[in-house]
Amino acid sequence: MNSGDELITAQELADSLNLSVDTIWRYTREKRIPCVEIGKRQYRYNKQKVLKALSGETTSSLVKEDFASYQGKEKLTYEDYAKIPEEPGFRHEVIDGMLIRDPSPSIHHQRVSRRLQRILEDYFNETDPKGEVFNAPLDLNLTVHTVVQPDLMYLPGSRPARNDPVDTVPELVVEVLSPSTGRKDRVLKLNHYQSSGVPHYWILDPECGFIEAYELRDERYVSMVRADKGFFSHPGFPGLSFEIDELFSKP
Repeated sequence: MNSGDELITAQELADSLNLSVDTIWRYTREKRIPCVEIGKRQYRYNKQKVLKALSGETTSSLVKEDFASYQGKEKLTYEDYAKIPEEPGFRHEVIDGMLIRDPSPSIHHQRVSRRLQRILEDYFNETDPKGEVFNAPLDLNLTVHTVVQPDLMYLPGSRPARNDPVDTVPELVVEVLSPSTGRKDRVLKLNHYQSSGVPHYWILDPECGFIEAYELRDERYVSMVRADKGFFSHPGFPGLSFEIDELFSKP
């Protein structure tokens, strides 16, 4: 293949132009630069064709525009978010109109999440057969400008998921911490789940091996359970019990 015909990723294009990948995504969804769609939300670019399309727009002006757009002057919606190309190795969410980009979860993170999912599915199969437990990646639309992908969420049979993205308020949301998501899960997401009326919010730390369970009381989250050993049980879920060490154990 001629070097002039070479196709590169959004990250490679961003690096070569000294821009953020967010700028490349935004120009892609605005159709201001040419691209080749190789799969759902997966794109490749020819640098020379992109430069030609951007002729007359200097790199400095793009950086200035990008900074303005992603520092709150332009709030992303779900429609904007849905047009952002997938990026291998990263997960994306939009909180308060800002694009949040985090590395994909670790193996242990996924191991803990899947174990809890099986526990919850078994429990709700008995207590709420029509309820469903979903795992990431699945979009949950909390507001016009906030779209997240909880690690786990339980929708009761009385509030089933009918739309994509999910716009039903879950009864329970679970986030499993990663090194890069601690503040987001403990502050940003907690506040949005709280204001959206999610009755139960659990935070799991797979490395330190503990669970924090919050319950909505008078529109505020109250810590109900914090456990790092023995068996986990919760007054809001009678009969649910599992061993914490087994949940967080490594092979």
